[in-house]
Amino acid sequence: MSNSKPLAGRRIIELGTMVAAPFATHILANLGAEVIKIEPPSGDTTRSLVRGGPSGTIIAYSHGKKGVCLDLTTAEGKDVFLKLVASADVVIHNLAPAASRKLGVTAADCRAVNPEIIHCHIKGYAHGPQADDLATNPVAEAATGVMDDHRIDGRPSRLGPSYHDQFAGTFAVIRIMAAMMNPAATEADRTIEIGLYETGLHLAARDLAGVQLKTQLLGRPEKEAGGEFAMPGYGSYLTSDGRWVYLLTLTDAHWAKLTKALDMPEAGMEAFAKLRDRKKARDTVEAAVRAGVDKFTFAEIEQRLGAAGLGFAEVMPLERVLDRPQARQPGKLRELSFRGLEFEVPEFPGQHEVEPGSPPPELGEHTVEVLGALGYKDDEVAALLDKGAVRGFNPEEFTWAPVRDKGPKPT
Repeated sequence: MSNSKPLAGRRIIELGTMVAAPFATHILANLGAEVIKIEPPSGDTTRSLVRGGPSGTIIAYSHGKKGVCLDLTTAEGKDVFLKLVASADVVIHNLAPAASRKLGVTAADCRAVNPEIIHCHIKGYAHGPQADDLATNPVAEAATGVMDDHRIDGRPSRLGPSYHDQFAGTFAVIRIMAAMMNPAATEADRTIEIGLYETGLHLAARDLAGVQLKTQLLGRPEKEAGGEFAMPGYGSYLTSDGRWVYLLTLTDAHWAKLTKALDMPEAGMEAFAKLRDRKKARDTVEAAVRAGVDKFTFAEIEQRLGAAGLGFAEVMPLERVLDRPQARQPGKLRELSFRGLEFEVPEFPGQHEVEPGSPPPELGEHTVEVLGALGYKDDEVAALLDKGAVRGFNPEEFTWAPVRDKGPKPT
């Protein structure tokens, strides 16, 4: 890791599971920090999500970290944790509030051994009447309006990717960096709570302000439609060879270029030149765009829209995303070997070169090494291992179940 990175020399202790806290420490690691990922004997939940073994979350967001396994329900395991806290700059976790108190990892617990520690708790809800309630990414979506707008066959549904978890992790990094940069940071500044619910509120701020605006102007609540619903010609359309293309038709100038590029003279006439007129004739305009796109293969669409200077993209299935030339430019992908398998993991944005790094740690892979660095002697480490207060790497745990050959598919 380059010493020129802004967080070189900083130690971050992560008690993370699933996405939010591990995503935050993933960012901090990319900024040069040493991240020690502490897991219980049962491991991070994402260690056993795919055929009994690690999921993509571990591979994508825990590479470059050190793995330590502690049983914080034991006095000895808790003692090791507090020694780590005393050596660290930041503790970040996303344990449930009751669990954090039971295990002794609250801000007060950590500050007792390190008064200058920055303590960040990513939780369901920040201060308020629901501060102890549990929430996950989809619960935050449900509670802040996102899910009501995303329906599958009429049923409110989660978006899919855990964006609220990832944004909460990003907001945590911003707050942590602000505390680090502030020489006059108070204890309150160094005690950070990031709620998934509050993250969702912030992400929905535009829509929440919009519905208030419409209520006051119109005398009734009315949602501001998203771009692809408000602007005919803005959305996904099927080409003649069965590929979806997403058109970025934002302005009247874009519309004029689109109708020319797709040979749509009937849709480019004066009656549809302005967005307000296209909205009034939404069904007619949408039918014209569908017909215009359906005249061409994707390759032809790509050539025509590119020549016209219009924004567009093919709607890519995941298995083809990394095949694009843009994705394969230097600095975009990190090659990782993990358990004999090879991965290309998208790199932290803004990189021009990918520095060599380590794969994600196995559960307890660095326990003995980290204990030695804390000053534990060999016999003391052996005693902790024997009591189960700490654990080292066991190659028999969290292995992927073999894929059985189901034979040829019926024709």
